[in-house]
Amino acid sequence: MIVRDLHEVKHTDRRVKDQQWESVRMLLADDGMGFSFHITTIAAGSEHTFHYKNHFESVYCISGEGSIEDLATGKVHELRPGVMYALNLHDKHTLRCRTEMVFACCFNPPVTGKEVHQADGSYALETS
Repeated sequence: MIVRDLHEVKHTDRRVKDQQWESVRMLLADDGMGFSFHITTIAAGSEHTFHYKNHFESVYCISGEGSIEDLATGKVHELRPGVMYALNLHDKHTLRCRTEMVFACCFNPPVTGKEVHQADGSYALETS
């Protein structure tokens, strides 16, 4: 059994951040679960384009308000607490945060914790 406290994990190298977001990686590839689980906080007024070509991701909005745009179709979906989206087609998307947003995110395959976003918004496929 794995038990971790978000407030404790925030003070380890499992917390990664830049000026507009932070992600606390509660589960990583080396935990052996077959997926990774993150609590991610994104700054109000920020906009991010991602394209996870090597990973599937599901995201549940815990708090905040914003939108996600499917860049293939132009369709915009509103995000608020209780809304989930899944990038089941490796969808290239833009996330726009009107307020600070907090998400629970799962990646498959799991991230190792060493990834950085590439220029195209993706993570390279790494092994632990």
